[in-house]
Amino acid sequence: MKRMIVLAALIGLGGSPLLAGGGSTVSGSYVEARTAEVFTGGCVMNSEAGTAGKQAVLAWKVDRGTFNGVSLDGLSVVAALSGTTNLGMVEMGGVRPEVRSSVFVDARANAAQKMALVAMANDLSHGVMGTIVSVMPTPIQFADNTNDIQVAAGQVSLDVNKHVSHDPSCGAEQWFKPFSSVEDATLGLTEQHSFSGSNLGVKWSAPNQRSSFFGTFSR
Repeated sequence: MKRMIVLAALIGLGGSPLLAGGGSTVSGSYVEARTAEVFTGGCVMNSEAGTAGKQAVLAWKVDRGTFNGVSLDGLSVVAALSGTTNLGMVEMGGVRPEVRSSVFVDARANAAQKMALVAMANDLSHGVMGTIVSVMPTPIQFADNTNDIQVAAGQVSLDVNKHVSHDPSCGAEQWFKPFSSVEDATLGLTEQHSFSGSNLGVKWSAPNQRSSFFGTFSR
């Protein structure tokens, strides 16, 4: 019963502002992947703008620090997002899509830490998570390796290659910026990117695309 009450409180946060309170000094690693290229030529960009890029996975691993006065050392949070249109529509001069998200919070976190992780993710991603439809305590693996970043969180699987050549031929360029506040953001090659849950009404698998960013965050 206690667990259900905590989850209900967390899900309820989806319809309310999740603002940072006092005592928020937190830092760690971040990675995201979309279902559309972020570095590509104009022809591919035009073809994907209206049909792709509606989904994304965002993941944060806290190295150390507190958020809203709650210690989050070593904990992670992952969000799977699904929008009505391309999630980068605002950057293309369009209207912000309606977004629903499924959030996975570190199973090791206590109730206060779970709420702080959701609030931190929403704050760092500037509200792009939209309406949070589910919050699930989940064992999360976030491995920031020399050559790649691997994230596994229940229904989410992500593997981003850090070393990728961004060939500027055919007019290829970077079209978007990361959804989350991130320092030294770097483009990556998404070798694996999937969401198999049912809470968003859509499942996806979008491997082998130049569709990811990674870096560090601090607040």
